[in-house]
Amino acid sequence: MTPKEQAEKLYDDAYRRWCYELSHEKNVATAKDIATYMAKLVIKEIGFSPNDEYWGEVIDEIQKLRK
Repeated sequence: MTPKEQAEKLYDDAYRRWCYELSHEKNVATAKDIATYMAKLVIKEIGFSPNDEYWGEVIDEIQKLRK
């Protein structure tokens, strides 16, 4: 899975599960925050490894999403 695909998956999961505001903009911001948090948890759990670059790219892609 590419970093962009992983970012979209995390974002979509967060949006469907935890975003219930009436404002779409608030939901987008919340989903991005949650997806970023999840990616950072993965980095924390795996510790320093070659995957850090991958997950760093995932975080960058989450911030680029325009949904």
